[in-house]
Amino acid sequence: MNLPMKVLEINGLSKQYGRLTAVNKLSLEVKQGMVYGILGPNGSGKTTTLGMILGIIKASGGSYTWFEDPSMTPNDARKRVGALLETPNFYPYLDAVQNLKIVAKIKKSSEDKFDEILELVNLHHRRLSKFNTYSLGMKQRLAIAAALVGDPDVLIFDEPTNGLDPQGIKEMRDLIMTIAGRGKTILLASHILVEVEKTCDHLAIIKNGNLLATGSVGSILHSDTTIEVGAAADLARLEQLLLGARSVKSVTQEESKLIAVMESGAGAAELNKLAFDSGILLNHLAERQNSLEAEFLKITSDNSQAA
Repeated sequence: MNLPMKVLEINGLSKQYGRLTAVNKLSLEVKQGMVYGILGPNGSGKTTTLGMILGIIKASGGSYTWFEDPSMTPNDARKRVGALLETPNFYPYLDAVQNLKIVAKIKKSSEDKFDEILELVNLHHRRLSKFNTYSLGMKQRLAIAAALVGDPDVLIFDEPTNGLDPQGIKEMRDLIMTIAGRGKTILLASHILVEVEKTCDHLAIIKNGNLLATGSVGSILHSDTTIEVGAAADLARLEQLLLGARSVKSVTQEESKLIAVMESGAGAAELNKLAFDSGILLNHLAERQNSLEAEFLKITSDNSQAA
């Protein structure tokens, strides 16, 4: 069985601007076929990291390797990587096809599938419209089309939904998933948790340049079950009952209800039976969905490095 190639390996990558450490000894591994998210608030070092691995920003320390080839230069790597970083820049008075032809010339690509690429990003019907007539969402989609010129193995998107309305965000998410479905490896940097959760299968959480957590989305989202439970007349007795239950890992109070974190496999039915057998009448019982937002807030608030 052939293991997927390490498309990108980052080892101890750092960037300092005087006394400011923008990225601090970051180590990541992105394998072929992944949709890998770099998640962090604005100013966390996401764009700086992408700039370093593309050879645009010089690293202060550490190293990175593309396609398991230590001898590969950033220029060589960029022939196999398409990128959308920050604001799309195109000639305003040229149409989509004319702009893509310029991109192909810069990339030294013999690309002639512009119609196919523009169909993919849902811009074919506006292919002859000037760039300055495009909405923000259309400009972002043209930038993705430009990244696709030359049929790269890897695509890097930095905050691709910035400034878009809800419809534009959904269109961008669907487009990214369509591209991923064609076997491309995607590296996506974002501060929007819900977009990373819906789009990526692996992620790294960074804050203030420090790596706080990395792994599959499933491994970041813990398998414990969180239950909201309430008993108007017996809340204190219910809390003591839950604290003594073997499957309950922790209990906290939130307004007029208790939040019980239970071991994987346990659930609301077990708590309901436990309360009933003890003569406690529940007036609230609900299972919470684990979310990336909750885990992100927990990781970033608990980690002393990010303080």
